[in-house]
Amino acid sequence: MTPYKRSRMILRFADLLEKHNDEIAALETWDNGKPYEQAAKVEVPLMIRLMRYHAGWADKIHGLTVPADGLHQVGPALACGNNIVLKTAEQTPLSALYLSKLLHEAGLPPDVLNVVSGYGPTAGAALASHLDMGKLAFTGSTVTGNSVLQLAAGSNLKPVTLELGGKSPVIVCEDANVDEAVELAHFALFFNQWQCCAACSRTFVHESIYDEFVEKAKTRALRRTIGNPFKAGIEQGPQIDSDQFEKILRYIRSGVENAGTLETGGERFGNEGFFIKPTVFSNVQDGMLIAQDEIFGPVQSILKFKDLDEVIRRANAASYGLAAGVFTQNLDTTNTLTRALRVGTVWVNCFDVFDAAIPFGGYTMSGHGREKGMYSLQNYLQVKAVIASLKNPAWL
Repeated sequence: MTPYKRSRMILRFADLLEKHNDEIAALETWDNGKPYEQAAKVEVPLMIRLMRYHAGWADKIHGLTVPADGLHQVGPALACGNNIVLKTAEQTPLSALYLSKLLHEAGLPPDVLNVVSGYGPTAGAALASHLDMGKLAFTGSTVTGNSVLQLAAGSNLKPVTLELGGKSPVIVCEDANVDEAVELAHFALFFNQWQCCAACSRTFVHESIYDEFVEKAKTRALRRTIGNPFKAGIEQGPQIDSDQFEKILRYIRSGVENAGTLETGGERFGNEGFFIKPTVFSNVQDGMLIAQDEIFGPVQSILKFKDLDEVIRRANAASYGLAAGVFTQNLDTTNTLTRALRVGTVWVNCFDVFDAAIPFGGYTMSGHGREKGMYSLQNYLQVKAVIASLKNPAWL
């Protein structure tokens, strides 16, 4: 297809996404339990924005020399003219299968997008090691990301971009608006049942406001509405499956056993389904498992700090480097923390603010490469130099 036709096809796909917004949102809720309103009003509209953004790039990719240092991958890959094999997570295949149907309805030629539903050790490993795969993009756990990288290196040294786990710190400074910080830190942790790679799972609070913050965080957690994710007003649905449900409860038990103070939650909600009460721990120490491991469940760990040098050192001590949040009214503090934190994204007095044009990705064990924006296009382009000898050129 010409770049212009690719652009028009992706725009038609975006229109179809908009038309089928409610069905896609319902499938997302069936797939992983997230509240329907969250999918319908936030996540599907963001995906539409991403597709329209990348559609605009399709006919603007030229042979220039430029200085440059899930479905998020499909948009830029299509804009650059690539064929795609999309391996879905085994727990959440429905929406990708539905979207592939809409893409073909939008005019995508046959065989350009191929969706494979299967398990990682079989289907995923086969794709990662296949010699005909020219490039890999993986979103998931750091453990699986390491396996993908090794399989790619052991086959044909194909390039790999990885968007992996996180243990994102949020730093609440002594001059922060406490009520605002409590609400945003709550959202940053409990959004999507904590099934979010960038979730702020380490909440560092200055000692001068620590007790006030803990009490208000506990109160906010107790107000969180849990239940059927298709019902209006529900903030939290079930965890994705029984394995994850049991894993989260084990982490909660470890927090209690290691002398963390369980302020609220810590147990199952209701008598059926994989619902867990929003859980808040205070007096958390850096060495505890709940402060080190990516739990992927609704468990807020609140840690105390004294000064910026200390909190920078402790925030950067984690093996992950995906994102961070900073709450302060001081510009010097903002500049110090945003420069010092070794993460791919820093939100200041906000959290989980995404846009199609803003690059997203991590440092260290959170992966490498960037999604979204012009940086994502570099993942799906190969530079080729062509040198030709011209006999008796007219300008000599």
